[in-house]
Amino acid sequence: MDINDMKLYRRRFIPDELTFLADDEILHFDDELLVTRWKSLHPRTDFVGGVSVFFLKEGWKVSKILDRDGNILHWYCDIIDIVRNEEENSLTYEDLLFDVVVSPSGRIKVLDCDEAALAFEQGLITKEQLIYALKAMHELLEVIYHSRFDRLQAVLDSYDK
Repeated sequence: MDINDMKLYRRRFIPDELTFLADDEILHFDDELLVTRWKSLHPRTDFVGGVSVFFLKEGWKVSKILDRDGNILHWYCDIIDIVRNEEENSLTYEDLLFDVVVSPSGRIKVLDCDEAALAFEQGLITKEQLIYALKAMHELLEVIYHSRFDRLQAVLDSYDK
């Protein structure tokens, strides 16, 4: 896929939406990583944007969330799946609902497990997607709980210049 005219989309299940991320700047793409710099889609007072690294083989998107002055507010981790469309030169990342927020102090907050269950109950995600997401979430939490999150942060920092 050609990085210069690649289109990036976000697919959410709750709410059901597909968003073309026209303003995201793709900094790097290969078989293992997709790196983007972005601004919030809608004006916000709590943050303005950040840098995201998609760990494609692991099913994680780790974002460094920044305030107006460029200070780190927290790292936001999404469990994702990637759908490639070679013909359209596009990638769609599907947000599989499970999230983890890591604060600069090291505080960890797991989010939206209830949404994943609801999405499965309502037939919005498949059993295979739920199992994939649970396994990816487990592996991400293993990295965080065993003090290896700094390796993921280092990848983000290498692109945040």
